[in-house]
Amino acid sequence: MPRKEIVGKVVSNKMEKTVVVAVENRFPHPKYEKQIVQTKKFKAHDADNKCQIGDVVRIQECRPLSKEKTWRVVEITGKIHEKLGLTDESN
Repeated sequence: MPRKEIVGKVVSNKMEKTVVVAVENRFPHPKYEKQIVQTKKFKAHDADNKCQIGDVVRIQECRPLSKEKTWRVVEITGKIHEKLGLTDESN
């Protein structure tokens, strides 16, 4: 059975080898058809501490690594520094 993969935005990287990823789910209200946004936060394992706040990442479900951490960062799909036009040499 394939493992679940979701895309979200990093909202915290203050822990060692752990990031908090917020995932948005948009759907219309059943009666009023207004778009509703639900946000859920997941703790994911970032072995190299590469993720920065604002990065868009893809996470994959894995075995429990701690009490609340059952996701692993697969790849960083969008870096916040690239969107701002900054490079690593200028920081």
